[in-house]
Amino acid sequence: MPSPSPSPAQSPSPAESRRVIAFINAGHFVDHLLMLVFPTAVLGIGDRFGLGFGELLGLSLGGFIAFGAGSIPAGWLGDRWSRRNMMAVFFLGMGASAALTGLAPSPALLAVGLTVTGLFGAIYHPVGTAMLTAHANALGGRMGRAIGVNGVWGNLGIAVAALATGGLTQWFGWRAAFIAPGVLTMALGVAFLALVPDGPAPVKAATRGAGRLPRAVVLRAFAVLAVTTVAGGVVFNAATLALPKLFDERLSLLAHTPLGIGALVSAVYVIGATSQLIVGRLLDRRTLRAIFMPLSFLQAPCLILAGFATGWELVAVATVMMFAIFGQVTINDTMVAKYTDDAWRSRAYAIRYLISFAASAVAVPLVAVLHDQGVGAAPGGFTTVMLALAGLGGAIFLSSLAFPHRPDEVAVAQPVAAE
Repeated sequence: MPSPSPSPAQSPSPAESRRVIAFINAGHFVDHLLMLVFPTAVLGIGDRFGLGFGELLGLSLGGFIAFGAGSIPAGWLGDRWSRRNMMAVFFLGMGASAALTGLAPSPALLAVGLTVTGLFGAIYHPVGTAMLTAHANALGGRMGRAIGVNGVWGNLGIAVAALATGGLTQWFGWRAAFIAPGVLTMALGVAFLALVPDGPAPVKAATRGAGRLPRAVVLRAFAVLAVTTVAGGVVFNAATLALPKLFDERLSLLAHTPLGIGALVSAVYVIGATSQLIVGRLLDRRTLRAIFMPLSFLQAPCLILAGFATGWELVAVATVMMFAIFGQVTINDTMVAKYTDDAWRSRAYAIRYLISFAASAVAVPLVAVLHDQGVGAAPGGFTTVMLALAGLGGAIFLSSLAFPHRPDEVAVAQPVAAE
């Protein structure tokens, strides 16, 4: 039986909620940073272990499977035990496992380290996103903006992963690329335990016109979410896995070192990350469907163009492509937030991310196999990869056409600001 709702006196103060949100945003940053150290680090690992790109990329498969599979127990423990304590486990566990991965003496132990890192990393999305939306609502803030800002932090983690890993790999070796951010993440965990006490979930601020949605509307929305979660998970992970190597192959005159490639990839991710802030703000003013349709329309054409572009044209196309892909994540997270109750929101996010990350694990063999088999053939290499992803991007756009049209959605979703 669920415990009774806490009284307003027991709820965290606004200052405490802001502090929690700051840590949640930092958690999103390190979660994506640590999960995407490897795709850039492989540029320096190949010589150490004598493996090709496809073989090395396969070592990360266990990590991405664990990143999805761990969402269900993490979400359940977050709702039933403690979201705060689960976030502490996330910071300390993921940081320690990443640092130990940097010490791996063989490909087998490297794969084990990546898998354990993915398992601890699985805690963040179901638990952290649920904490974020609860505290954002308690502050009377706009949910779309809070999710958008949080998404920017996550994508900055992706961007820094490419830049920092490229620099550390070039100057200190690939092991430092795992150890340094791992130690940083553990330090954040210690600070989180010291500054964020365990306590009741915040009380949700009052909303205008809140009411139970018709069952048919909810089922339709979650059917669309299922399609976009599967297709979007593969596209997101495949694009972020492929981009460093894609730039390495096609931008040799622009960047021929791990640092140079990492810097270009990082710049693309930083610009792309702004989409989550823009989309988040728009979702507080427009319906989900009104933003979902035009944004999803961009994915397939950009993926097709990225399959053939080279030089600066590739950089420009990749920037627009990542803008659309990153923005889709904010839309998907907002769907869950607007169509679920806080009491079981961690579990709802757990299911959403289990599906997403399980699907995204397919991206590892998809990129590795299609790339390696396509090299030297027509259309060849990453052209084949991008054309396959374009088909999934088209499925996302088609699903957006079926999303419920609710003119009342914005009024229902916006909390009443405190006087």
